This record gives sequence, structure tokens and C-alpha cells, in this order.
Amino acid sequence: MPSQAARTPDTIAAIATAPGRGGIGVVRVSGAALSGFARELTGRNPRPRVASFVRFVDARGETIDEGLLLYFNAPASFTGEDVIELQGHGGPVVMQLLLDRCLALGARLAEPGEFTRRAFLNGKLDLAQAEGVADLIEASTAAAARSAVRSLSGRFSQEIHRVRDALIDLRMLVEATLDFPEEEIDFLEQARALPRLGSIRVQLEKVLDRARQGALLRSGLNVVLAGAPNVGKSSLLNQLAGEERAIVTDVAGTTRDAVRETIQIEGIPLHIIDTAGLRATSDVVERIGIERTRRELERADVVLRLVDASRPGEAAGGTDIDLGLAAGIECITVINKIDLAGLLPQRTEEQGSVTVCVSAREGQGIDLLRSELLRVAGWHAHGEDVILARERHLVALRAALEHVNAAGERLSALELFAEELRLAGDCLGEITGEFSADDLLGVIFSRFCIGK
Repeated sequence: MPSQAARTPDTIAAIATAPGRGGIGVVRVSGAALSGFARELTGRNPRPRVASFVRFVDARGETIDEGLLLYFNAPASFTGEDVIELQGHGGPVVMQLLLDRCLALGARLAEPGEFTRRAFLNGKLDLAQAEGVADLIEASTAAAARSAVRSLSGRFSQEIHRVRDALIDLRMLVEATLDFPEEEIDFLEQARALPRLGSIRVQLEKVLDRARQGALLRSGLNVVLAGAPNVGKSSLLNQLAGEERAIVTDVAGTTRDAVRETIQIEGIPLHIIDTAGLRATSDVVERIGIERTRRELERADVVLRLVDASRPGEAAGGTDIDLGLAAGIECITVINKIDLAGLLPQRTEEQGSVTVCVSAREGQGIDLLRSELLRVAGWHAHGEDVILARERHLVALRAALEHVNAAGERLSALELFAEELRLAGDCLGEITGEFSADDLLGVIFSRFCIGK
């Protein structure tokens, strides 16, 4: 983790609350020696970690607003530098006047995520914790928010450090043996290298599994409803959403554009997309809608292919429509309108192809469909230890596991064994930021909101 020497000297400022009107608005400032800065703003010397009711004044001493001044002196602050927060009335004009006053006093406008980036550079947070800040702000479900808090508190980082420390310990033993070749010691048996490597592999696999679940919590799953007109796609969307989100009529081709709704199943956000029915048509508007359906199918994680149980032959696939799905996209056949055909809700599987029978109008079989969506997503309950991982975390964990597996294949060449352990440790170091290129940091923090 970067040390205190990494602190940047200039002063940054930004409005830290969301755009719009509110009862309270906050302007945040971070830099070096901000007590004088605060005195210029308020005419008073700030007391560290004490909320003071003050007047915020402009260069002529006229009042801009009244509110609270909070001063956190370095290093006991979020960024590790001096930080002041100006809490005033949450009108956009007032907030802009306060920000302009800070800029006039020598601060510059903060870049997206720059406060959190400074906290990382000054050793207040590691990179996984810093990303936890953004994930907590962006969390779309309660489960995702709880997982983000765990990352922010350092639990994810602690697990990564635990595995990395085990890799380092094993690697040190190997390298010590390499330094003293005259010691005729059977390293693999004396150091219990194989069991220790196996334990590391198990730990990594557990962390990776929980990280995959966290990635689902964070980004969710794109589920596209597809099929011919009037098979009940809009009715199914409404049933899954629990409200009337899409227009349902007996007229074929009612849905002309994609209708989106995000729902939660076991805390997993599912982005349900109702699309135009697929058929040959001369209607120009409907053809545009069908083309958009094709584009949604290309971006889908899961496709629910709906067929109508009340139409003779269709439930058996006699009037199937070519969806043109790319490899790797899961497809579940949903036989709808079973209430009209006298069928019962059920799930069947034949040669790896899953079919679920439902009635979107009556709600029959919907729980079966929800369970199937969770299965396809790869979700299984972990209790309160899911890691809200990002794609880069998954890539690093997979790479670390590959190097650990490679180490197990190089037991006869201790130099290569040690090198694979080093590479695995470096992959884990990328997660917490011990080994991170500046361009990677730029990409990560540029996605944060301004003021955070």
C-alpha cells in the first residue's frame, strides 16, 4: 500500500452531495494546512473534529450561507490530508457559490474519485476498499450494499492478504532450500509443501466462488424475453415485476420497443427486457422493433424463449423461431398459458435443454421460473460472506489459481515452483493495489462520482 509520502500537495474541492435541491448540501475540500483556508471562509479558526455553526462569507465578507464547518486535520481524515466539509443549505445555487469561493481561495475542482484516490495513495484504504466505496454508492439491492460495506471495512482485503501471506511463506521455504543446496533435505516432505499448496488452492477456490456470487450482486443478469407475438412476453414481465409495466392486449405486435424492468430474486438484480415479437411483417415500425429485439438477444446473459401452450403444435416446438443466439448464452424454454391448455406447472430437462411450464396471467409456475433463473446465474446462498467483486478481481483470482495449479505441476523443479508462487502472489497484490499500474488506477477512479 502507498505510504504517507505519496500525499499530493494541492488543494481540491467539490460538491459532495447529489445534484438537485435538498435540505443539506456539502462541499468537501482536501489538501495541506487547511486551517487558514477555513478561516478565510468563516472568519474563525476551526477546531479539529468539532462541528461549528458558522457563516460562510465571500471575499467582501458578505454572507453566502450559514451552516456547519467540520475540520479533520491530517492524517486523521478520510484522505489522510487536511479535510474540511462545509454543510449548508442544499440549493444548487448556494452550493455553487460555496464551491466558487473555495476555488477562488486556491483550490481546484476535484476529478471524479479523486478524494478516494488520495485516501488510497496516502495509505488510508487499499484498492479493494476504495472500490468498495463506489460499490456502496452504486448498490442496487440491499444485499449488494451489505457486501459493499464488508469490502469497505477490509474483510475482502484481509482474505486476500491471508492467502497471499501463505503463498509468501511457502515461497520463502522453497527459496531457502535453493540457497542451501548442500543441505540434503527432502524439501517436499519436510516442509509439507504439497498439503500447504493444496490448502492455498482450496482457500483461493472459496474466495473465487464467493467473488463470482458478488459479481452477480453487483451487476446482475440481463434476461431477454423473446418469442412470437402474443405468446405472453409482456404478461410475464408484469408478473415478474409485480406490477403493470408493459401493455398487454390481444393485438399482435403491441410491443414495438424494448421494455426494461429490474427485479430482485434473492438479492440478485435481474434486468428483464421485454422485446417485440419475432415474425415476418411489412409494418415498418414493427420491423424496427424486431431489429432491436435481435440486438438485445446479442447482449443477453439469459434468454427466455416463450411459446404458447394453447396453440396446437407450438408447445412441442412445431412453430419454433430461430433466435440466432451466440454460443454461451443460456436459453430456457418457457411454455406459457398452461391454464388454457389444462397443463400443470413443472420443470423438465432433456439433453441439457430446460423447459418451464407457467401461466403468466395466473402466476402459476412463476416460482419455478425464478428458481431456474437463479440456477442459470450460478447463484447459491453464502449467508453474509459474499464478496462484491468486480471483473478485474475475478480475472486476478482466476490467474492466481492458474499459477497455483501450475506450481503443483512443477514440483520437480523448485525454481519454477517458486516462480509460480511469486506470480500467484503478484496477481493477488493487484486486487489490493500493492502492484497496480498508474493507468489502471486512472481507469478505476475515473468511474467514481465527483466529490467522492
